[in-house]
Amino acid sequence: MPVANQQGDLSAALEPVVRDAVAAAGFELEQLDVQRAGRRNLVKVAVDTADAAGAGASIGLDEVADVSRAIAGVLDEHDHVLGGPYTLEVTSPGTDRPLTKPRHWRRNRLRLVKVRTAEETFTGRVGAADEQGVQLLVGDQLRQVPFAEVAHAVVEIEFKQPPPEELARLGGGQEGTR
Repeated sequence: MPVANQQGDLSAALEPVVRDAVAAAGFELEQLDVQRAGRRNLVKVAVDTADAAGAGASIGLDEVADVSRAIAGVLDEHDHVLGGPYTLEVTSPGTDRPLTKPRHWRRNRLRLVKVRTAEETFTGRVGAADEQGVQLLVGDQLRQVPFAEVAHAVVEIEFKQPPPEELARLGGGQEGTR
């Protein structure tokens, strides 16, 4: 079997136990990737705050350490799957992570995003999001954008506070209401 397929099979075999360990620690598994690195496997795990934890929340270094220990515990219990030594890397998604799931949009409520659809690219501020789409303030117009139309979207870094009138139009006047 080619190495790429073996690594994909390892990721698929480990995903349920890693997902459970991450969930038990109060987080969500964002991504799991297993790669061969010399004589070891490199297990890369990206975790994020659970949706219920509140929009705008991020995972801290102490929490990464806690969830790393939980993941290492289940990997050690399933060492027969890995077939030898491994290196574990646990991270949280960066600000450049594409917004691909409804929870990503909810977590980034009131933030500025750059959106590309098949027809156009635009920047807007995130409002309410449900399972089908998101409300965006584009210029001075509120637009409902279905997720199915979004080809790519990322958070735009802002170096100053957003205009209060934009936040008010989206129903959030303070940072704490994210």
